[in-house]
Amino acid sequence: MSSFTASFTVLADLADDAPALREIRQDIHRHPELSYEETRTSALVAQRLEEWGWQVTRGIAGTGVVGTLSAGEGTKSIGLRADMDALPIIEQSGKPYASETPGKMHACGHDGHTTMLLGAARHLARTKRFNGTVHLYFQPAEEHGVPSGAERMIQEGLFDRFHCDAVFGVHNHPGAQPGTFLFRKGPFMAACDQVSIEIVGVGGHAARPHMAVDPVVVTASIVMALQTIVARNIDPAQPAVVTVGSMHAGTVNNVIPQRATLELSVRSFNPQIRERLRARIKELVEAQAASYGATANVKVTPGYPVVVNSEAETEFATQVARELVGDENVVAQTDLLMGSEDFAFMLQERPGTFLRIGNGAGEDGCMVHNPHYDFNDKNLPIGAAYWARLVERYLA
Repeated sequence: MSSFTASFTVLADLADDAPALREIRQDIHRHPELSYEETRTSALVAQRLEEWGWQVTRGIAGTGVVGTLSAGEGTKSIGLRADMDALPIIEQSGKPYASETPGKMHACGHDGHTTMLLGAARHLARTKRFNGTVHLYFQPAEEHGVPSGAERMIQEGLFDRFHCDAVFGVHNHPGAQPGTFLFRKGPFMAACDQVSIEIVGVGGHAARPHMAVDPVVVTASIVMALQTIVARNIDPAQPAVVTVGSMHAGTVNNVIPQRATLELSVRSFNPQIRERLRARIKELVEAQAASYGATANVKVTPGYPVVVNSEAETEFATQVARELVGDENVVAQTDLLMGSEDFAFMLQERPGTFLRIGNGAGEDGCMVHNPHYDFNDKNLPIGAAYWARLVERYLA
């Protein structure tokens, strides 16, 4: 091992912390809290940070927490972000530490993201092998949509009050082995818009459909027609997704309802494609409804922007991962992801990068937002060591 490598955190430095980190992560997992309700989680985070000597600021964006630690006389600063919120999903993992709150679970790994950053916080506080200032942004409401936790923290002066020269975030990645780091320079994760559609027909008796305008039939036609937008209106070289995630109409079998509703998730990377998708959805839905004698109300709610990783910071973060886990466990330019992330708002304000860490492959790689999902605890000391080394290298 070179003297350069030995002067910064290595995996072995966090090995003894693994049991304590598992305990923290599984405690958070047992007590999931939805967006802007993370009172217990933020209190746990703040208490641990204070115990380890960090300056703590609470209440940003409601339940957000910022930890600040300085060492030496350096003027550079770095920001690291972890999200804390859970999802409204009934857990079916069967784990002994499964959610104790019915209808809520950590199905996206935010319990693990928070714990990895806490592990780094503990290690950095006891070693202080850096020269400058570290801000840890424990963010609420990544899953909320607009206004998201990142957006609100920024609006409430996050980067003015807790300045950083660069900001970094991580998300677990089912499909890759634990301890594998994935990076991508430039656009990485898609922009996301929400589209709400109300179809208004004429209600009536199920036995007399000719005297009604059935919004269920209209809605079914719209769902199928929407699938042609990406296939026939968007350049095949441009990634885009239109997903109908919710469809509701009626309550009983013998009544033709008056109204039906659809909720869409729309993903894209290119601003012109994003506008084209919005326009075509509205045109198509209104035309389809009119062809049946119904009307349609279409509301587009702009969501998260594209996650765009800056080149220099991504190259730096990639090199730190290579030093920590070896070239064989680093993917320098991984594929585009159609998922969205409100960390994009932070990257609009500061240079930085959003990276991924493998959560398991094959049967062990359950997708996120699934009732059987669980964060892989093997990543806890690895992720904590990575964050610590990143800080040490950036503030060397």
